[in-house]
Amino acid sequence: MTDIFVLGAMVGPWQIVLIVVIILLLFGGKKIPDLMRGLGEGIKEFKKATSEKDEVKEDEKPIEEPKK
Repeated sequence: MTDIFVLGAMVGPWQIVLIVVIILLLFGGKKIPDLMRGLGEGIKEFKKATSEKDEVKEDEKPIEEPKK
């Protein structure tokens, strides 16, 4: 887990610029908005699915029967 933080700390502004340029060269300027839109929709679906899972867990709680 700490390896991720170390890697994140080592990325500087020039590395970010290089990554952006490579992405532009690979996908082109016209394709990037479509990719970002798809990424946003995927994140939205993930959040929706996780919130539905939480709602199902709350509904599955056993109902206590009154003791005689």
